[in-house]
Amino acid sequence: MKWFLYNLIFSIVYILMMPKFLLRMFRRGGYANRFMDRFGFYPPDIMAQLCDNTARIWIHAVSVGEVSVAGQLMDEMRRQRPETAFVLSVTSSTGWSQAHRILRSSDILIHNPLDYPSCVRRALNTIRPRAYIITETELWPNIIRQTNQRGCPIFLINARISDRSAPGYRRLKCWFGPVLNCLQKIYAQSILDAQRLMDAGCSANRICVTGSMKFDVAHRNLKKEIELRNYLTQAGFTPEAPILLGGSTWPGEDAFLLHIYQKALTRVPNLRLIIAPRHFEKANEVETAIRTAGFPCLRKTKNATPTPYPENTVLLADTTGELMGFYGLAQTVFVGKSLCEHGAQNMIEPCLCGCAVVVGPHTENFRPVMRDLLAFQAIEQGRDFAETEQLLLDLLISPKQRQELGQRAKKAVAHRRGITPKIAAEILQITNRN
Repeated sequence: MKWFLYNLIFSIVYILMMPKFLLRMFRRGGYANRFMDRFGFYPPDIMAQLCDNTARIWIHAVSVGEVSVAGQLMDEMRRQRPETAFVLSVTSSTGWSQAHRILRSSDILIHNPLDYPSCVRRALNTIRPRAYIITETELWPNIIRQTNQRGCPIFLINARISDRSAPGYRRLKCWFGPVLNCLQKIYAQSILDAQRLMDAGCSANRICVTGSMKFDVAHRNLKKEIELRNYLTQAGFTPEAPILLGGSTWPGEDAFLLHIYQKALTRVPNLRLIIAPRHFEKANEVETAIRTAGFPCLRKTKNATPTPYPENTVLLADTTGELMGFYGLAQTVFVGKSLCEHGAQNMIEPCLCGCAVVVGPHTENFRPVMRDLLAFQAIEQGRDFAETEQLLLDLLISPKQRQELGQRAKKAVAHRRGITPKIAAEILQITNRN
């Protein structure tokens, strides 16, 4: 009865949200790509691949961060067992774009089916997975229950339960408990995440606390760093000029960085600012904020081959796939979604590059990562606007302090790497037995 009720509620909610999906398609364009995947219907070329009798492992990832974790696991599983083939499903258009960069020709990319019985059944009948792997916490009851009924092992990797989600999981443990106990193994990021999974009804013997797999995901992109260094030099950003970079910023954080830039220029006149907004559809608003603050704006999507700009020009990095390259060139980094929004973006990447990294008070999405980095004194965290501002200003005027913090950050990331090979080996061993 409860699953009938779930399916009824799911159908009603999806119909009510359809206008939002249609609007997203209109705004983002790529979101409408392969829309029928969501109902378990695939184009002929994909069907031909899926019907070639190759036993594939199905991995599901929501968006960019999860796709990166999935990609790292796929690479490791293939290193240990070269013949392994995959189906990767994603939810977002940004996840789709990221997936195209990491997949091999033998892999198949699809949109995740709607969690409705008939859609799930069609997808499973077509994919026929050897194993089903979920990244972080994307728990769709029908997919998990139907996959389990077919005797296919299910794994949850890099699992976390957010502060916002935890009370809901706990209250609805009569729903989530049976779903979680369909999983063969859950690899949790922290003891807190493991406890929250148990509070939601999961058996303790299914959970293993591993730490965050995202420490293994980050890799410097030296080729991109060289390419961007040449770009910056053409634009008048000299190699000697220190760079303050706002990575994956959210609305409100751009104005915060511009305010700091104005203050810091009086002490560090050759300082340069780069802002890389999280959502590129907001780039027009960021450009307006830059010009309103009195700075020239160099927008990368509109200036592929720039000529020299004035010394106080702010670079608006509104491109895809270049943030890691910019991290490799920056000295001081503020990581977005940590000051004006809750959750934070990935702070491991700039730490890997040896940047002096500052975040605001809201880093709930990276709690295990922050715990490790703070234990190494490898990152600075402000408790509010004023403290975050002061931390950044102190770093900007002190090259020695920047360098020492960056070196500790680099060492901290190196210390926490190495989880993925162990998880890959265990999943392959369990999958082989089934």
